Amino acid sequence: MSASRSARRRRMSDTARIYGVGDSTLQALGGEAAVAALVGRFYAAMQRLPEAQRIRAMHPADLGEARDKLTTFLIGWMGGPKRYRERFGPISIPGAHRHLDIGPEERDAWLLCMATALDEQGVDAELKAYLLAQLRHPAEMCRRR
Repeated sequence: MSASRSARRRRMSDTARIYGVGDSTLQALGGEAAVAALVGRFYAAMQRLPEAQRIRAMHPADLGEARDKLTTFLIGWMGGPKRYRERFGPISIPGAHRHLDIGPEERDAWLLCMATALDEQGVDAELKAYLLAQLRHPAEMCRRR
């Protein structure tokens, strides 16, 4: 690890945490494996939460591709390797969800699933609040009504 990177990590641990700079968010969560685990918890919450049944019905029975896409997207979104485009094509969050009837209830159910997954993963309150605040924008972009 370079001296400047080591100093930056020390500053981050000594003061308020910094997210959204480089891969700081990804590292704070625990890296790529932690993102994959989070996505697994997210879809498990979607399966079982009564508030999420409408959005679960919008997905195919086999969630494998959805898990892969969300994991790949979130890794890049959190500052990690940007592999989504090479694997799945250009990212257009509103375009990918245009065919779905998404309103405030569905947006909120999606965010509830993510909040539940973050809680189950034991993500600290500061990082959880940051992630949910940042994810609210793309979730809102998916609304059609």
